[in-house]
Amino acid sequence: MKYFWWVWLVLLPRLGGAQSLTPAEQVNVFLGSSGDHGQLSPAASYPFSMVSLGPQTYPNTHTGYEHLARKFLGFTHNRFEGVGCQGSGGNLLVKPFMGANPAQTELLKTAEQAEPGYYSVAFKNGQKAELTVAQKVGLHRYYFPAGERGLFFDLSHSFVNRFRQEQHTTQGATLSGWIEAATTCDAGVYKIYYYLEITQSVQWETTDLHQLIARLPAGAAGEVEMRVAFSSVSVEHARAALAARRTATFEALRQESRQAWNALLTHVQVKGEPAREKLFYSLLYRTLQSPYVVSEPDGTYRAIDGSLQKAPRPVYNGWAVWDNYHTQLPLLSLVYPSEYQNIAFSLANLYRFGKKDFATAHEPSPTVRTEHTIVVLLDAYRKGYAVDLRGIRDSLLSEVNRLDYSHPDKALESSYDAWALAEILGELKEKKLSAQYRRKALQYKELWQKDFQDLTKPDVDKLPARGMYQGTIWQYRWAVPFDVKGLMELMGGEPVFRTQLDAFFGGDYYNHANETDLQAPALYNATREPWKSQALMHQLAVDTVVQHYFNDNSRGIDPYIGRIYQNQPQAYVRTMDDDAGAMSAWYVWSACGLMPACVGSPVYYLTLPLFQELTLQVAAKKRLVIRVENYAPARRYIQAARLNGKAIDRNWLTHKELSAGGELMLVASDTPNTQWGLQHPWVTDGQGAN
Repeated sequence: MKYFWWVWLVLLPRLGGAQSLTPAEQVNVFLGSSGDHGQLSPAASYPFSMVSLGPQTYPNTHTGYEHLARKFLGFTHNRFEGVGCQGSGGNLLVKPFMGANPAQTELLKTAEQAEPGYYSVAFKNGQKAELTVAQKVGLHRYYFPAGERGLFFDLSHSFVNRFRQEQHTTQGATLSGWIEAATTCDAGVYKIYYYLEITQSVQWETTDLHQLIARLPAGAAGEVEMRVAFSSVSVEHARAALAARRTATFEALRQESRQAWNALLTHVQVKGEPAREKLFYSLLYRTLQSPYVVSEPDGTYRAIDGSLQKAPRPVYNGWAVWDNYHTQLPLLSLVYPSEYQNIAFSLANLYRFGKKDFATAHEPSPTVRTEHTIVVLLDAYRKGYAVDLRGIRDSLLSEVNRLDYSHPDKALESSYDAWALAEILGELKEKKLSAQYRRKALQYKELWQKDFQDLTKPDVDKLPARGMYQGTIWQYRWAVPFDVKGLMELMGGEPVFRTQLDAFFGGDYYNHANETDLQAPALYNATREPWKSQALMHQLAVDTVVQHYFNDNSRGIDPYIGRIYQNQPQAYVRTMDDDAGAMSAWYVWSACGLMPACVGSPVYYLTLPLFQELTLQVAAKKRLVIRVENYAPARRYIQAARLNGKAIDRNWLTHKELSAGGELMLVASDTPNTQWGLQHPWVTDGQGAN
């Protein structure tokens, strides 16, 4: 009778199916966890927490987990979800085992279950495991059949063998120390401190360098728990975090995690088809896992130069800005303003301690890259967030002066950053210097004419080509979000611009497997045919598409034909990483009927939402309700729009309008209204006259 909890865990979701589900209950944490289709895992996690307790399967994959795998190596304590270079994290491996030798215990999966903040698995040999997380503390609960048992630890384990060094101490039933490992793509090194406590007496044995065993008392079948806390500052802070949770039961921590997830997921409430709701919350969940809070409750944190610092607000780390500055970070800025203020502060704070495009040698957590941070900071400042642009002015200048224009893709991306600096200098009233960097930004036109204008060359659809990194000539030629007006002029005017967009999408040159052309589907909003963006956004979100390009540097032998976003383990296009919430956030924006027009200019283009009604918590006491009149799941066109009861004939709204709350009503139609949205178009102009 004692162990019937396992049966109830399997049955409870079915028994509660007829009741209304909370957002957390609708999340499928197995989405994107199989093959090269998202690089996601079902690990137990907590919002913006550096602790992520998850299964380590064999063979090794990006996040340490493959849904189809049966063999488990054990469980690890951190991972950067959805990023490339085979990920980072996977530290502090623990394997529960039976008998005298850990190697003789084979963990073969027979059943598993997971939800935000919780993971469980049963094995063929009768062992079971449950994991949960609350803030920086994780709790393991293992069930062992009768006999000898123990816990095997590999302190040198990390994804892609990126371990560098570690130190540890054992005392009684505790294990503590620190681990250093290389970040994503081996660009730098992060260091984490931990404190671990087993709830039974143990005998420690060292088996190999960086490996040890905690032998548990042999006996009847039973459970053992293990608590662990992480810190970026010190073992003492990790010990304090664990002490604060020492009396909390497993169920209490699991409930705390569930409540934390629901508190954030309910910032966006949707009403529509049940299957679409579940997909929506499964993807919104992924936008809230990183960056990570790395500071302590007393404000102490480790800066990226390794120094010990103190801040008046929570400090974040764990960046993938190149990947998610189009989508995930702007989403947080609209719907999670409290958290985003701290994120913006943390990004600006990087410049005080030697920010690099990739990781430094002293990161406080796994991280990826920070290109286009200057664009994000401009965007945050213009949305009303407190950003000390004056205090980091010289560092911003230095960064832009080092920008790389050596390849066609880098030339366009560097021009975007130069434009952002010009805008920042304008905000700081430095008109002469602003004009200088605006001229530098607009030099993209010469580079664009050289490499992107002629589409007759045989390499325009090759991946890669001309030294570019992650996109084709066709895909990168649209990457001038700050000067769409100038781009139109380069192409020969707005009608030609539209014609070339038609050729781009009609020829299936668009690649949703990466971020290089992620803004392109919304570009019709800047033309006389905004209804084409309405159709495209809907199709890419929920309908069948054709995709030729994959991120293994091939166009692919055969195209992918099907839906991109699916609520299943093989969720995305092959080789499509979620990239720290970037791709999930794209879907969330599309589902809300909104899309950032140009990060750095606080404007959003309108498309038709995927739900009949949505409620966005845009401030502590302000909500934006978006309703769709004449809603039907397959409808994709906007017939008319009203903001707070007043008709609007433009296809865009400002951040100020949205964050003020109120009601946005969109009238749906099966056919496009070719006249709506043509009045007062919003088109970026690199000259500064948007």
